[in-house]
Amino acid sequence: MRKAIRLSIVCALMLLPGVLLAAERFDGNWLTTLTCPPKGDTEGYTWKFPSVIKDGAYHGERGVSGQPGYLSVDGKIADDGTAKFTASGIVASRKYARGVFARQGEDYSYDVKAQFKETEGTGVRSQGLGIVGRPCTFDFVKQPAANQPGGR
Repeated sequence: MRKAIRLSIVCALMLLPGVLLAAERFDGNWLTTLTCPPKGDTEGYTWKFPSVIKDGAYHGERGVSGQPGYLSVDGKIADDGTAKFTASGIVASRKYARGVFARQGEDYSYDVKAQFKETEGTGVRSQGLGIVGRPCTFDFVKQPAANQPGGR
């Protein structure tokens, strides 16, 4: 019995570096581009903002926290590159926000489904029932090592 337990522990420890490498393969600084096309009376826009992946966890921010126009996107990336993020922000202007009741300064949130490769990724905003949402897209580009902390 003890031999079987030791063997299980040894096998688990041998697999651990592979699991850690998979979670870290996306780590680094990224540039995120969010594009929301016009829909009806709502104007379109494109935002570019920096983002970071550390230990497989994605975080990107645009604007000033607590102010209109702020956006925060967070989530975990699976070993196969699939991800589901939560985006939350504050409406900058009604002309860019969908919905009858959207007002500047109000909070909003939505989900993002994404797929990452080593140096790039894409994502789409959840449109909910399609009544309020619009087909916004995300593009993620990993920045060269010279732009990484500690890079040369």
